[in-house]
Amino acid sequence: MIEQSANAGDDGRGESALQKVDRNWLELLQELRVLQTGIQILTGFLLTLPFQARFTELDAFQLDVYLVLVMLSALITVLLLATVIMHRSFFQLRIKDALVRNADRILRAAMFLVALVLIGTTGLIFDIVLDRTAGTVSAIALAVVIALMWIALPQIIKRRSLRKR
Repeated sequence: MIEQSANAGDDGRGESALQKVDRNWLELLQELRVLQTGIQILTGFLLTLPFQARFTELDAFQLDVYLVLVMLSALITVLLLATVIMHRSFFQLRIKDALVRNADRILRAAMFLVALVLIGTTGLIFDIVLDRTAGTVSAIALAVVIALMWIALPQIIKRRSLRKR
C-alpha cells in the first residue's frame, strides 16, 4: 500500500513540480493520440457517406443531422490540433504548466463533442437502416451508456478510492 504523504499536493512520487507537469503532459498526449485516431476514423466514415448510392435518399432531418455531425467532427479535429499548436507556440517559453492546464480543458471539450458525434452517428445509422424511432432509441441508449461510463463510473471509483485513503 502506498504511504500517504504529509503534503496534500504530494502524491508520493518524489517528483519536482516541473517533473509532474512533464508527466502530466505525456499522459495527456497519450489520451490525445487515442482520441485523435478514433475521431479520424469516425470523420473519415462521415466524409465517405455522400459518395454512397443511398445518400440521395436521406430526408431533410437526416441531412441536417449528417451536416451537424460533419461540423462537430471537424471541430473536434480543430480542438485536438489546437493542443499541438499551443505546444509549438509555447515551445521553450517555460510555460508548460499553462499548456497542460489548457490542453486538459480542450481535451474535456473535445470529449463532450465526441460523445455528441457518437450519439448522433449511431442515431443516424439506425434512423437510415431501420426508422426514426429506432434512431431515437439507439441515440438515447448510447447517451445513457456514455453518461454511465464516462461520468458516473469514474465518479464512483474516485469516491470509493478517496474514502479508502
